[in-house]
Amino acid sequence: MNGAQDLGGAHGFGPVVPEQDEPVFHAAWERRVFALAMAMGYTGAWNLDGSRAARESLPPARYLASSYYRIWLEALEKQILAKDLVTPDEVAAGTASVPARPVARVLGAGELGPRFRAGFPSDRPADGPACFAVGDAVVTRNDHPVGHTRLPRYARGRRGVVERIHGAFVFPDTNAYGAGENPVWLYTVGFAAEALWGASADPGGRVTVAAFEPYLDPA
Repeated sequence: MNGAQDLGGAHGFGPVVPEQDEPVFHAAWERRVFALAMAMGYTGAWNLDGSRAARESLPPARYLASSYYRIWLEALEKQILAKDLVTPDEVAAGTASVPARPVARVLGAGELGPRFRAGFPSDRPADGPACFAVGDAVVTRNDHPVGHTRLPRYARGRRGVVERIHGAFVFPDTNAYGAGENPVWLYTVGFAAEALWGASADPGGRVTVAAFEPYLDPA
């Protein structure tokens, strides 16, 4: 999908200004939204890539006008509705009106620490050798799928060079929709700014993108 989150090369958003001593959460409701998202993800009703796909599929005007955790909240509501875990009336009222549907797992206080210390690794054994080596020139595919993809739209159909090989990882484009992990090789691909945005780009500027092998063709 060509989502509003792909801001590379877009004008009018101003510079990124880091907040000094920024807190993890700016309000109590943000902390609660994050906790709800983690707890619901643990149930197995969807996976990490499904959560990303839900956030990035919000209408662009709403996405760009929303704060970070507002986006998380709207995506969470969308997911629990899609899985029939709540009704639209319950979401509107903020109150349960029917008994909760059972879920596969419940994240209790005892599991919280060990689960997050273990992390959420997505590396997997490779089914075959990598198609590209460090130093290879590649061209990203100019593909605009209706579903989830991790290739930014501003980097599609562009020439770059493989700078690093990371191994094989879960392929988000299929995993987001329960179509299998389908592990594929992941690379760091470097691009000259001019290759992405033409002669008006910052001279000497560079951008690197983590690109899965299905996104790439030999240059």
